[in-house]
Amino acid sequence: MNYISKDEFMSENNLPGVNVVKGIFWAAIASTLWGISGTVLQFIAQGQAIPAGWLLSTRTIGAGAILLIFSLFKYGMKSFNVFKSWRTIGWLLAYAVFGLMLNLLTFYYSVQTGNAASATILQYLSPLFIVVGSLVFKGIRPLRSDLIAFVISMLGVFLAITKGDIHQLSIPLDSLLWGIGSGITAAFYVVLPRPVIEEHHSPILVLGWGTFIAGVLFNLNHPFWLDTPPITGTLVASVMTVIVVGTILPFGLLLYSLNFAPSDVVSIVDAVQPVMTFILSVIFLSLDVSIVEIIGSALVIFAIYILQRGRRALDHELIE
Repeated sequence: MNYISKDEFMSENNLPGVNVVKGIFWAAIASTLWGISGTVLQFIAQGQAIPAGWLLSTRTIGAGAILLIFSLFKYGMKSFNVFKSWRTIGWLLAYAVFGLMLNLLTFYYSVQTGNAASATILQYLSPLFIVVGSLVFKGIRPLRSDLIAFVISMLGVFLAITKGDIHQLSIPLDSLLWGIGSGITAAFYVVLPRPVIEEHHSPILVLGWGTFIAGVLFNLNHPFWLDTPPITGTLVASVMTVIVVGTILPFGLLLYSLNFAPSDVVSIVDAVQPVMTFILSVIFLSLDVSIVEIIGSALVIFAIYILQRGRRALDHELIE
């Protein structure tokens, strides 16, 4: 599961590339790693007797520490400039609590009570929640492409979670509700760090501090050194996969891909993540998926593609 908006990371190195195919390749690898991480998270949540509080504490403090160490090597003492303004501190804390903590919590429980494939699809609705939030709180009217994307995505979600039968759910109701919460909080972690990044702070630095703060807060509730599950090779490998493969490597590869391809091209590749999660869940977790669920998931991905294309077209018109 990714922690910060991929678009925010794309903005840091938005340079035209000479080898777009190479950029798309590395972006696809990054999204594949996120898909693998989601599948491993389901294995941990359902196949291992691991307390949720311990896993969330360990995951966030571990990832946050690694990202901050990297930031210190790259930016030195400038890494602490985010704390020079109370306004920036407020946005950073809001991002850590409402964007990171709540999103990690809701996504984990959605996976634990349901499956990673469905949880990823529901979280993938976050751009639509951003559009709805802009309408409700800012009065920004949606584009026609927004409305089309909303209708298609709702149809896709309906097919994915009911298999086309309104009288049944393919996942438990609590998993559905946790998944919707994950989509809403994913919208938060896209929106909340923007004021900090707009003050010329590196996205990876904001991610590092946000994750570390979230880790400290999680540990206040459940310190990672208490109620530690039996340390086995499987446990260590699984947790490290979520930390490294689900956070450190994909964001690094995504930044690297922007040396070769522009952000609008790279962002389209983001659809690889839910597809990869579905495929891996079927292969390794024996997820029973019907053709109706596959069609529904494909519709959700297509809807987000329409939404992103419509927004990019508007941006180009404003620039011209």
